[in-house]
Amino acid sequence: MARKLFGTDGIRGTANTEPMTAETALHVAMAAARRFRRGEHRHLVVIGKDTRLSGYMLEPALTAGFISMGMDVTLLGPMPTPAVAMLTRSLRADLGVMLSASHNPYQDNGIKLFGPDGYKLSDPVEAEIEAMVGQGDGLSSPDKLGRARRLDDAPGRYIEFVKQTFPRGLRLDGLKIVVDCAHGAAYRVAPTVLWELGATVVPLAVQPDGLNINRKCGAVHPQLMCEQVVAHGADFGLALDGDADRVMISDERGRMLDGDQVMALVANSWRRARKLKGRGVVATVMSNLGLELYLKGKGIKLVRTPVGDRYVVEKMREERFNVGGEQSGHIILSDYATTGDGLIAALQVLAVIVEAEKPASEAGRLFTALPQVLRNVRYGQSRPLDDAEVKRAIADGERKLGETGRVLIRKSGTEPVIRVMAEGEDDRLVAGVVDQIVAAIEAAARRQAA
Repeated sequence: MARKLFGTDGIRGTANTEPMTAETALHVAMAAARRFRRGEHRHLVVIGKDTRLSGYMLEPALTAGFISMGMDVTLLGPMPTPAVAMLTRSLRADLGVMLSASHNPYQDNGIKLFGPDGYKLSDPVEAEIEAMVGQGDGLSSPDKLGRARRLDDAPGRYIEFVKQTFPRGLRLDGLKIVVDCAHGAAYRVAPTVLWELGATVVPLAVQPDGLNINRKCGAVHPQLMCEQVVAHGADFGLALDGDADRVMISDERGRMLDGDQVMALVANSWRRARKLKGRGVVATVMSNLGLELYLKGKGIKLVRTPVGDRYVVEKMREERFNVGGEQSGHIILSDYATTGDGLIAALQVLAVIVEAEKPASEAGRLFTALPQVLRNVRYGQSRPLDDAEVKRAIADGERKLGETGRVLIRKSGTEPVIRVMAEGEDDRLVAGVVDQIVAAIEAAARRQAA
C-alpha cells in the first residue's frame, strides 16, 4: 500500500491543513496506541514539541487520542527531538512523539514517532499505523482512560545527560562560544549545557514567539552565527535547527565546518582512541567525495545510504557502526544517542579542539571538499523528471563530469522540491552542469503546467 501520511521523517505539512490538523493528529495517536499497546502494564507515551504556534493545537489532540486508548501521557513541553528519544527510553515509555517540522518555517509542523527503544519507527511499522488511521475500534472504557501529566524536570534530565557525553577531565573554561538556537526547541537547554561546562556563552535566537522558529537563524541560516563569532571574537560557533537534531559549526574565523567535516573529525579521533566501531562511517549519497577519500586514507570505509537520518541509523545498526550522519548536520553517535543530536555532536568536536589545544580552524578542518553545487527546484504538481529533455540534460551532465565527479538528482521527502547536486574537480564545470539541469527541469515543469 502506498503511504499518504508518512514521508522520510514522519508526517509533515502545513499546520491546520491536512495532514497537519487536530483531527488527523487525534486519529494518528489512536492508531499508534493500537500498534504499541502490549501486555497488561500501564501504558505510557512521551510527547515533546518545538516552539511552533501550532504545537498548542496538535499537542492536546495527540494527548486526547492516546488517553482515549487508555495510554498515560507525559508532556515534556519544548524539548529537542533527541531529548524525546532519550526520555522515551529513560521513562520506559511504550512510545515517544515529537511535534516538529525540524528546519522548516513556522507554518509547517510534523509528527515524529519513536519506539520504546528510542529509535524512529521503520517504514513497515509506519505503514501499519497508517493503515489503522480512522479505525474506531479499541477505545477504552471510562474507568480505563489514560491520564496526562507534565514532566517539570525534563530540561534538567536532558542537560545532565548531554553533559555526561563530554569526556571526563575536560572543560570548556576559557572558550567563548556562540550558540544559535533558531528560536527553537533547544533555546533553554543548549546555552545551559555550554555554560555549565565552563564556556562563556553568546546566545542567539533564544526568544521564541511561535512564529520566528528558523527565521533567518539556526542551522538553515548559519550566516548569522558565523558573523557573530567574528564580531564577538569567539573561539567556536554552533547553529542548531528548530528541533536541535542537527548542527552547523563555525571556526573562530567564521568559516563553516559542515556535517562531513564533523564526521571526519569524530571518526578520526575515535579511531585513534580505538573507540570507532566497525572501522567505518555511514553517510548519505549527499556527502562530499572529499570525505570518502579522506576516510579511505585513514583506513575507514564509508557506507552510503539514501537521504534521511533514519536510513543512516538503520545502516549503522546493521553494520554495527557508531558514527554516521548527513552533510546537512545530522550527526548520529550511537554510543550516546539513538538519533541525531546537534548538541552532543558539537561537544564531541569541542572535545577534539580542547585536547588538541589548537584553534578550530586548525583542528577542525581535515580535508578539502571537492567543489559541490546544490540547487533546489520547486515543481508543483508536475513530473519534470519524466521529461525526455530533462533526462538528456542529466545524461549530458554525467558525461561532462566523467569518472572524477557525479550528478545526484532526488525529490525531497518533506516538500515539493527537486534537489539537483553535482560535484567534481572543476568548480565552473560543476556549476554549469547544475545550471543546465535546473533550466531543463524548470522548462519541463512549465510545459507540463501549461
